[in-house]
Amino acid sequence: MNQPRTELKGSALIIGHPYIDIELVVDEIPHGDEKVLASEGVVSFGGNAVTAAFCCSKLGFVPDLLSTSATDWFGRMFADMVEKYNLYWHQRHVRTFSYSAIFPNNGKRAMVRRRDEDYLHGFPLLNIEGCRIVHSDGLQNDAVLHYFREARRFNVPTSLDGGSLRENMDDLLKLTDIAIVSLRLCEQMSLTPGKMLSRLRHSGCKVGGVTLGEHGMLWYESEGADRRLPALSVPPEKVIDATGAGDIFHGAYVYSFLTWPERSWEEHFKFARAAAAYAVQHLGNEASLPTVAEVEQIAATFKERIAAAA
Repeated sequence: MNQPRTELKGSALIIGHPYIDIELVVDEIPHGDEKVLASEGVVSFGGNAVTAAFCCSKLGFVPDLLSTSATDWFGRMFADMVEKYNLYWHQRHVRTFSYSAIFPNNGKRAMVRRRDEDYLHGFPLLNIEGCRIVHSDGLQNDAVLHYFREARRFNVPTSLDGGSLRENMDDLLKLTDIAIVSLRLCEQMSLTPGKMLSRLRHSGCKVGGVTLGEHGMLWYESEGADRRLPALSVPPEKVIDATGAGDIFHGAYVYSFLTWPERSWEEHFKFARAAAAYAVQHLGNEASLPTVAEVEQIAATFKERIAAAA
């Protein structure tokens, strides 16, 4: 007997794995029996695609979010955050809500995560006909593959945050229209950024890119040549925490694509670049979420970073 499908409440579906992030600013990470006092600390939502969903909502486009949930304290905390941002939440239950301990330092961060992927049931069945984009980070692999295939059936664009190597990556890429991956994934797959773009083209991705942090992004669109988008030149003393900047980049280009479909992908990525430049100046994912006005202000304030001579 077929399970009935739930209608989406918005026109974008984002699939990911959520965390509660606990960020502490310390001069050094303690070892053994050492104790240190943090100068600052925040608690926020986390997770690559999940943070992108919160970013979309803060910018003004509320997506449907398919993510795990639990009834423990962290799970209740996350549910409060979802309610605050009015996300349309489709839940997949686990016993223990996932969490992270993060220690940002000079634009980098050390991180320890505990993730429960022992799902207590299958993923919710949703009707994505009429959806305008499906975005994911590749976690909940069974659900992602299902909805990326459904997206192909309904001619809905798919977007992948390739932050690190996932299960069935080859199958996932073949179902992806917009694939923006990290330098870390390049390293895991033993590919240079240029060769990664070739791999994305070969997989059929219509738009592909590799984010390079302070060095911007290498990307292509359709049959066009590889192009470089420089990063914005945020002064080092203003960089506080880069933890969620990449996730906010993804959420911002999804928002831009949904809000201004007539714009080019270069314009979508420039909007996302400014959102990420805003994010690195704040501690924790929630404080890093910009408004559209703040993104526009960042774009007008900071110039493009000049590439070092080869």
